[in-house]
Amino acid sequence: MKSQKHLEIFLKGMAMGAADAVPGVSGGTVAFITGIYERLLGAIRSINPTLFGLWRQQGIKVVWQKIDAGFLLTLLSGILSSLLLLAHLISYLLEYHPILLSAFFFGLISASVLVIYRQIEGRTLATSFGLLLGMILMSVINQVVPSLSIESPMQVFIAGAIAICAMILPGVSGSFLLLVMGIYGGVIQAVKGLELITLSWFALGCGAGLLSFSHVLGWLFSRFRSMTLAVLTGVLVGSLQQIWPWKQLVAYKLDSHGKSVPISQENLLPSEYEVMTGVDPQLVPVVVLAVMGFLLVVFFDSQGKNKN
Repeated sequence: MKSQKHLEIFLKGMAMGAADAVPGVSGGTVAFITGIYERLLGAIRSINPTLFGLWRQQGIKVVWQKIDAGFLLTLLSGILSSLLLLAHLISYLLEYHPILLSAFFFGLISASVLVIYRQIEGRTLATSFGLLLGMILMSVINQVVPSLSIESPMQVFIAGAIAICAMILPGVSGSFLLLVMGIYGGVIQAVKGLELITLSWFALGCGAGLLSFSHVLGWLFSRFRSMTLAVLTGVLVGSLQQIWPWKQLVAYKLDSHGKSVPISQENLLPSEYEVMTGVDPQLVPVVVLAVMGFLLVVFFDSQGKNKN
């Protein structure tokens, strides 16, 4: 019976990992749907400096039970297993089918805008301002994106700290945040190639984010839930221009591996894209994949409501 429970938690972790690997789908949403969200949040929040005193007074066994370590380790194993399995597929799609992958992401994030916006209670002038603020914030982030690099340990650390917060926020995708920061492809490549130094910096950032931002985000949602959701919605709306499938490269730089990394890109209509690049815009499969992505998020949202 105990092994069966561990297997269930491991499989739920794999589902969370699969969600976290895809921009637009939140691992926190999967945790909520599968009924482990509150347990996960409680376990994360129990990790604090008081554990050191507890360990000295009552021993490691009490600390292990206090943080629900068995649950956390089993869940984390499932998440990591899923990420390792999916890294190769996503890396391949990023390199050989970027238009189709962007189309799927565009559908995912478009649906996420509606899902999060509907959660805003008592929409007022203040929440409208929050929505606008989120869109402006996204525009600012778009200007900063070229300076973010997988080659910089500190930037990888910061990216991990920010992205991991999505694990405790149903509806917000950690991979989406990585995509916005311009470091998503680099992280996927690092996972695929098991680049331990890069992954170590990313893991350290994730740990710092969980232990610090989880409390900050919890406070924001308990005190300013509607405003926080409005800002998040604005960020998602502003990000859609970045996920647009048809782009023309305006400027690029070379990374340490000699590969070109886009610095500036221009969004084009499908007909313009074909004329400017001479490449088939794949309009029909793009629309199909965008709709599939949209419906996937709608499905997760409906399951979450049923669970609630």
